[in-house]
Amino acid sequence: MANDQDPPRRRFLKAGVAAGAALGAGSVAHAATKAQFKQPIDPMLVVEPFFGEHQAGIVTPQQSHTYVASLDLTTGKRDDVIGLLKTWTDAAARMSRGDTAKPLPTDDKAAPDSGDILGLGAAGLTITFGFGPGLFTHDGHDRYGLEKRRPAALVDLPRFNGDQLLPQKTGGDILIQACANDAQIAFHAVRQLARMGYGIVAMRWGQAGFLSGPRGQTPRNLMGFKDGTNNPSVAKPALMNQFVWANAPDAPWMNGGTYTVVRRIRITLEHWDTMERGFQEQVMGREKYSGAPIGKKNEFDALDLDAADKDGNQVIPENSHVRLSNQATNNGAQILRRSYSYNDGTDFYIERWPPWRQETEYDAGLIFVAHQADPRTGFIPINERLAKFDMMNQFTTHVGSAVFACPPGVRPGSFIGAGLFET
Repeated sequence: MANDQDPPRRRFLKAGVAAGAALGAGSVAHAATKAQFKQPIDPMLVVEPFFGEHQAGIVTPQQSHTYVASLDLTTGKRDDVIGLLKTWTDAAARMSRGDTAKPLPTDDKAAPDSGDILGLGAAGLTITFGFGPGLFTHDGHDRYGLEKRRPAALVDLPRFNGDQLLPQKTGGDILIQACANDAQIAFHAVRQLARMGYGIVAMRWGQAGFLSGPRGQTPRNLMGFKDGTNNPSVAKPALMNQFVWANAPDAPWMNGGTYTVVRRIRITLEHWDTMERGFQEQVMGREKYSGAPIGKKNEFDALDLDAADKDGNQVIPENSHVRLSNQATNNGAQILRRSYSYNDGTDFYIERWPPWRQETEYDAGLIFVAHQADPRTGFIPINERLAKFDMMNQFTTHVGSAVFACPPGVRPGSFIGAGLFET
C-alpha cells in the first residue's frame, strides 16, 4: 500500500513499478500487458512496461520524441558484452518506470546518473535494443564466437539508387532507441546507457527526433503529409506475426523479435515548399489535408490503383510514393513504419535535382524507422522500387543507413539478447 504521505506522482510511479514487475513475470505479450495498465491523461506520468514477450518501442503507440543511437563495440571480450547487456537491462527497466539508471548514492563522490530527469516522471519511456552485423563479424573476424548465430535475415543492406550515405551516420554494432513524451527523458536514457558502456562501446552516431499530431491520429511529417497511414494494424496479432515478428528456424533466439532498418532521409524543404499543392499530392498520391488517396474522401479509404480520369490517365500516378510503396504493388509485402522528423539546424548543401542550388539550407528530414520480419522480403524490395521510380526522390536524399536484429523481450532475472549467448 502506498504511503499516504507520498505525493501523488510518487504514489503513481510506485504503483507502476509493482504492476510492471507482476506483469513481466508472466508470459503475456507486451501488447496485452499494456492494456492492463490504467494510464493517466498526463503524458509525463505514463509508464510503459519494460519486461514482456516483445521489446517495447516497436508496437507501442508512438511517443512525441526519440533519441536513436548506434554504438560500436570496442572490446574483444565476449564476457564484457554480456556484462554490459545485463547492466543495460537493469538500467533500462529502472528508467522505464521513472527512476534513475542506478540508485542515487549517499556518497557525494559518486556519479551514477546525470540527474537531469529527477522529478519528471517516466513520460512513457521505452528503450529498444538491436544488434548490428558487426556484433557477429568485424573486419572478417568472429570476435565473440557468434558468427554462426547470425540470422540469415540480418543482411547487409545493398546500396540503393541515389544513396549518398555519410559514414558518420551509417552502420553500427548496437542500436539503442529511446522514445518518450519528453525530449530530455529520451536523451537521458541513451546518455546514461552510453556512459555505462565506456571502455566497451563507443558512440558511432546519434539522432534526436520529434513527432507532432493529435493523439490517436496519424502524425504529419515535415512535408505536411500524414505518415504511416498504410501501416499494418498493431491491434491485429495475425498481421504482426506475418509482417513484424521474426520466426525463422535458423535463428530461434530471434523468435518474437524484429529486424529494424533505420534511414536518415534529408528533405530539401526549400525546394518542396515552392511546389504547388496539386503537384505535391501527385508526388504522394494522397490529398494533403485529409490524407485520403487521390479521388477519395477519407484517410483510410482503400486505394484504387486502377482508377482513371476521363482522359484515361491514372488517378494515382504511376510513380507516386503511395503506389510504389503499397502492398498491392510489392507482392503483398508490408513493413511497420515508426518514423520521426528531425531538424538539425542548417548547413551548406548542394541539391541533387534542378535547379541544383548550392546554399545554406535546412538540415532536416525524416528518421525513417521500419520494423519487419525479414528485410529481404520487406524493406529491401520495397525501397529498390522507390529508389528507382519515386517522384519524391527529387526532394529527398538518404544520407544515413543501418540495419539491426532486435531480439525479443526479456523476463525479470534475464537480460536483453540472452538467447543469443546461450551455449
